[in-house]
Amino acid sequence: MQRLKTRPQFQATMAGETVARTTHFALHRLVLGASSCAPLESGVPPLFGTSGVWLGAMVPKRWARRAVTRNAIKRQIYAVAAALEPQLPLDAHVVRLRTTFDRKQFLSASSGVLKQAVRAELLQLFERAAARPSPSGRAQA
Repeated sequence: MQRLKTRPQFQATMAGETVARTTHFALHRLVLGASSCAPLESGVPPLFGTSGVWLGAMVPKRWARRAVTRNAIKRQIYAVAAALEPQLPLDAHVVRLRTTFDRKQFLSASSGVLKQAVRAELLQLFERAAARPSPSGRAQA
């Protein structure tokens, strides 16, 4: 699994369709075709150098004020996606936090309870996305 690193990669993937939503997360997918992985005629390198599963995580400070919480959520996103990588289509994906976790319910910035809640919701998110296949028609890895 490749990670999205550049702003243009994130912007291109976010411009793709939203394939699943849960209470706190949204999953965006960009179908990678031959044009997104092949070099452009003008000599500009492609956004996605190799085909495969690409993943990015967006956890805005607006929805998770503490850096410890943002990093814990990102770690959960990458861990769950790595475990489910064989089930994901060979496209680019961005998991975006779209609302805050209640600080009254999750007092600690990085508690086990918060991590379990995040993990459970991410599993639900990827399950919903799996129910909606990629329009690329390619076989999954």
